[in-house]
Amino acid sequence: MSNIAHLLALGRDVYLPVYRQRQVILERGQGARLWDSEGREYVDFSAGIAVCGLGHCDPDLVAALAEQAGRLWHTSNVFYSEPPLRLAEELAAASRFAARVFLCNSGAEANEAAIKLVRKWATAQGRAPDRRVIVTCRGSFHGRTLAAVTATAQPKYQAGYEPLPGGFRYVDFNDATALEIAMAAGDVAAVMLEPVQGEGGVMPAAPGFLRAVRALCDHHGALLVLDEIQSGMGRTGTLFAHWQDDVVPDIVTLAKALGGGFPAGALLAGAKVAEAMQFGDHGTTFGGNPLAAAVARVALRKLSSQAIEANVTRQAAALRAGLAALDGREAVFSGVRGRGLMLGAVLKPEYAGRAGEILDHAATHGLLLLQAGPDVLRFVPPLNIGDEDVAEGLSRLSAALRAFAG
Repeated sequence: MSNIAHLLALGRDVYLPVYRQRQVILERGQGARLWDSEGREYVDFSAGIAVCGLGHCDPDLVAALAEQAGRLWHTSNVFYSEPPLRLAEELAAASRFAARVFLCNSGAEANEAAIKLVRKWATAQGRAPDRRVIVTCRGSFHGRTLAAVTATAQPKYQAGYEPLPGGFRYVDFNDATALEIAMAAGDVAAVMLEPVQGEGGVMPAAPGFLRAVRALCDHHGALLVLDEIQSGMGRTGTLFAHWQDDVVPDIVTLAKALGGGFPAGALLAGAKVAEAMQFGDHGTTFGGNPLAAAVARVALRKLSSQAIEANVTRQAAALRAGLAALDGREAVFSGVRGRGLMLGAVLKPEYAGRAGEILDHAATHGLLLLQAGPDVLRFVPPLNIGDEDVAEGLSRLSAALRAFAG
């Protein structure tokens, strides 16, 4: 048995079988390109599910990690160290609203912290447990921990994990009228949503929807919690997606691109909720460790730059134009939606449910791609991707679509 076959068999034997990986062993990456253990090259339009915002092995991130690795890895949050202190300061300043920051390791942890913070705040307001409801939107994805998966209003992620925690209510995304009805009883403590739904099909908030949500939260004395784990850190063309919606949230959660591939997450808390949690109310062993913080500081600085913002605008236009040209030849898509470099190509009804097949063809033709549900191809390449990589990726997608369609 070859080493590759051995590793693939090992994965089937030793991993909890919760994933269905492509049958390749990825070995190294540089920028928007990856190579597997057989030397095959791939253009990466997936970026580790929108994690590698600066591509693979960005030299500045590598240097930050290497320097910090030679100094201090872990202290626990019983002690201070400078990298996480500086990261918290810089995140708060960049956010334009946050008074305090909680550092953690992942998006699920950030959302779990947000849920707990909402409940603590509601408790401090004198609200009984039955008046601490959190409203989320159907099609959302907020994580895999038990509270976060309950907030995720998609039954396929919840099946078999009952009994689920109480205190959540669901409404349709982009339906302000439904939200108003859901809040009418006066028992809602927060509304939690994504400015652009990722796993729900790359569905952006409609113009004016987030402003309507903010107004309803203010009217009912509820908090606005924005999950920017996938849409944040420059992905949609601005550092924070909600800047495009002209709203000020009470809580924002971040992860994915914040660490550029190194596990890092954060909760940003506005002044209204910044003091709701006190000593002993929450914690983490690894969150905000010096390694993650050192890398995230560099990632934040680079992702905040005008160069990244301009490149996202440029390459989003190129990607949309390229997908339109492809569809003119292959007639596979019914439309493309999203913001910036967070785009979803929706399959025509006759190809519904077959996104996974297209991903298989794409990988065969040297392109790594994602889906967002069974009917949507998801494009979340590195935010610094260049013209040549976009063009080559589209060329490989064209070949994959030809193989798929005919």
